[in-house]
Amino acid sequence: MQAQATQFAGGFSNTPVDAAHAFRAAMTVMARPGEIRTLSGAQAPVPVSGAAATLLLTLCDPETGVYLAGASDTPEMRQWLTFHTGAPLVDAAQADFAVGTWTDLLPLKTYRIGTSEYPDRSATLIVECHALAQTGATLSGPGIKNTSQLNLPDIPALQANSMLYPLGMDFFFTSGTQVAALPRSTQIAKG
Repeated sequence: MQAQATQFAGGFSNTPVDAAHAFRAAMTVMARPGEIRTLSGAQAPVPVSGAAATLLLTLCDPETGVYLAGASDTPEMRQWLTFHTGAPLVDAAQADFAVGTWTDLLPLKTYRIGTSEYPDRSATLIVECHALAQTGATLSGPGIKNTSQLNLPDIPALQANSMLYPLGMDFFFTSGTQVAALPRSTQIAKG
């Protein structure tokens, strides 16, 4: 009975309003790499953070394949995601979205990076982090006035991804109710 309660709990309390606020926050951090925002409204089963859960409810639907990596792949999380979004669970190679810790999401070469005709057909990774801070790697490019900083889990791997632009993956980084983003167009230098 507890698994059933978990499956149905944790969604938006006021779906139209909560989803609109969450979508705006998600698009804002993607448009302003390195900026950290609060993102809440949903609560998935442990260990998925509130920010990651809110992203999943906002961005996923029955047409978007989701890969749950490592500790995020639990029966409770599978049921919760299916109930709230209808998103099909897929393997990493077919994922539109993937969620997990950096280590659990590796290797990055598993995910789609788009094609020259359709660069948007790539994966977006939701990386669960211990903490987010505006320190570490120096970011520049579209959406950043001069430079910005963000603690990134693997600067060389993310630099290699940005060198693929206009191909490559986009990233959301989540911790608790905080979210930041790193689009593939962002240039990354060691801080």
